Amino acid sequence: MKIAIVCYPTFGGSGVVATELGLELAHRGHEIHFITYRQPVRLALLDPNVHYHEVNVPEYPLFHYQPYELALSSKLVDMVKLYKIELLHVHYAIPHAYAGYMAKQMLKDEGINIPMVTTLHGTDITLVGNHPFYKTAVSFSINKSDIVTSVSQSLKEDTYKLFDIKQDIHVIPNFIELDKNRNESLISCQRSVMAKKEERIITHISNFRKVKRIPDVIKIFYKIQEQLPVKLMMVGDGPEKEKAEQLCYELGIQDKVIFFGNSNEIDQILSYSDLFLLPSETESFGLAALEAMAWGVPVISSNSGGLPEVNFEGNSGYLSDVGDVEAMAVNALKILADDEVLKGFKERALKVAEQFDIKNILPLYEALYHQALNK
Repeated sequence: MKIAIVCYPTFGGSGVVATELGLELAHRGHEIHFITYRQPVRLALLDPNVHYHEVNVPEYPLFHYQPYELALSSKLVDMVKLYKIELLHVHYAIPHAYAGYMAKQMLKDEGINIPMVTTLHGTDITLVGNHPFYKTAVSFSINKSDIVTSVSQSLKEDTYKLFDIKQDIHVIPNFIELDKNRNESLISCQRSVMAKKEERIITHISNFRKVKRIPDVIKIFYKIQEQLPVKLMMVGDGPEKEKAEQLCYELGIQDKVIFFGNSNEIDQILSYSDLFLLPSETESFGLAALEAMAWGVPVISSNSGGLPEVNFEGNSGYLSDVGDVEAMAVNALKILADDEVLKGFKERALKVAEQFDIKNILPLYEALYHQALNK
């Protein structure tokens, strides 16, 4: 198949999932065309089946905000015609499904019928899409898609609750490429650079938005470090980062916390981690938790959104109510205090992650592609 993938080219989960999905599809012989405003961060153009087409939005003083949707839909039309693309897979309802629908209509006028698969990732539904200014357009875009998927059952239920959706929504969870992790045995970073031999390494990775409850990460760690020698790795950047650094100074733990900012060495950091913290207000799925588990890192998380669908209570880690810092710290200590207990959680975390291997998930997408083409 010739498939166009539209996504955000950023460090966020949806962009990572879309990119990894496209690369694996290319490995299986499909011709993949990424169409977005910048090359996705995890996209390496080393496969003859992988192509990247940049969406250029010309500056024009009349527009206070440049019309990206217009430029994207026009680019989709041009690329479909030029490369004879057979199917659109757009990630995020807005603006991508909306632009995809406009492209479909323009192509239809030229006698070209192309199906569109829309994948819902979370923010496009629960935060942005539910805004009154966007709600009508989001409902329209989802209902006009040929196939709709969501990354968790929780997100599917939220979508039906928040919008007037007539479409069936297929749940296809996010995934991890386990072979890639296991083949990267030569890790350039040495553990001793981050922590002493006797110190456990705790990690948090996110975009440092309020929904991630960054102060809770610091408070959980503070309680853990009172009982055990530990170091905290804070990976990512965003509006809550400066406040988190200040909180570390106020608690007197600044020498036990390393702030990395956005990093391309996440695998190296996770390979040495003993525990992952994700106390978010909500997560549509919890891809960061899955990436940690793929390195055999158990997870302490909230029980909100799709997290119970990936972090299994008492197996890959523990779940607690949102904001229950005390319970999360207690559960973290249960895992970290004993070497044998920690070893068991690490083994089980990896076992759970294996269920989400891309080789298990990709055929689900391929089946829906064929379904869309045959509609």
